[in-house]
Amino acid sequence: MSVFMHTRTSVARVSSRRLPALSAAIALVIAATAGAADTPKPAARGPIAQYWMDLATYNMMGMDEMPGGIAGSMMGGMIGTRAAQGRDGRHAKGVGNFGMTKYGGMPGRQIDIALYTANKPAGTSATQETPQRADVGAEPLHLLTPPREGTSGSGEETTYPERPRGRILFYWGCSASVKPGQPRVIDMAKFSAQDYAGFMQGRSVPDRGARAEPGYAIWPNDRENSRVARSASVAGEHVVTGEGVPDNLKFTLSRDQDFMPSFRIESGGKLADSIRVHWQSIEQARAYLLTAMSVSEDKSGAPDLVLWSSSELPDPGTGLMNYASNANVDKWLREKVLLAPTQTECEVPAGIFAKAENAMLQGIAYGNEANFSYPPKPANAPATWSPDWVARVRNKSVAMNMLGENAASMNGRGRDEDSGRDGDGEGRGKQEKKGPVDALKGLFGH
Repeated sequence: MSVFMHTRTSVARVSSRRLPALSAAIALVIAATAGAADTPKPAARGPIAQYWMDLATYNMMGMDEMPGGIAGSMMGGMIGTRAAQGRDGRHAKGVGNFGMTKYGGMPGRQIDIALYTANKPAGTSATQETPQRADVGAEPLHLLTPPREGTSGSGEETTYPERPRGRILFYWGCSASVKPGQPRVIDMAKFSAQDYAGFMQGRSVPDRGARAEPGYAIWPNDRENSRVARSASVAGEHVVTGEGVPDNLKFTLSRDQDFMPSFRIESGGKLADSIRVHWQSIEQARAYLLTAMSVSEDKSGAPDLVLWSSSELPDPGTGLMNYASNANVDKWLREKVLLAPTQTECEVPAGIFAKAENAMLQGIAYGNEANFSYPPKPANAPATWSPDWVARVRNKSVAMNMLGENAASMNGRGRDEDSGRDGDGEGRGKQEKKGPVDALKGLFGH
């Protein structure tokens, strides 16, 4: 979902008659590189209770939090009418802004919590005591099981009025110039499934985190739907109690397992040139990944979708812009799919986005995944080992920005707007170029 949302600004000038074909092309890329997205159903023979906490920090267009003027309308438009869909094909009502750690709809800190207990398979309600002054929106947190209603859709496969036109051009690796053997190109009007099989080496992992599944008690929800403060912290002890929940479900998060700082990716220069992307190192980050995307039209009006990732292997990264286990991060670091935690810059090859008016840049800093259980898992646990409960806490910091000189002007405009709010008029005098607030208004129709 976030790939589509973040692409809308860059495709704003593409002819509307080509958008169905373009959507089909992007959907194909995502489907071909994404793994199973569903949280596995709790096993019949397993822990009594399973708990998930997902933490995310989002930076959008250089902003760490949403400007007050559009935050309310975006929350209403994006969240108030949304319902989370589970593996049963039904929607869960009453989810509030649950799911924002996955969709990345707003700058700031997001948190999703889900709890399942085999003692109450239809769902339970629970209370979570958080560390003092956590400032995550409520104290304590009340986890509720939302009701299920209605199957979604007709079950029919989505169809398009015509076979997609246009091309997908794929580049990869940090370098000032295009490396030999690139780009890989697919003509959407001619390709077959066999052609696409070797086009990319997309990696992904199943979603192993908080979901609004049947029988799961979640937070946030309609009862408690407050925004998480920018200064929020979950470091410290957490205690979860509720009907059907084991009495000793508690764990302590360290500072390394707390919300990650904002991931700020910056770049400058013309899209026809090599562009240096740089960022400040995040102490908690285990690895980084960057992707970029643009859309332009050829002489016939057919779209060219250009994809780039920082991976040294031909992986577009569309299946990796999400949480990953410590083991997977370590593996992909060895394979040079991810950037090392000590790296703070990467060059985008010259000319690959030269035909586009804008290109969107996205990056992720992978945090630590923490796993807890009671009793603690022994070093050589037998296959029959089954604790009373297990808990998983995941972390990431994600950024989205324009690539190149447009990013600098937009971020600068954001600062001008802030300086002009005191009535001195200077901010109003520097509003010739669109800033992040303008982009977000256009992106969400406000």
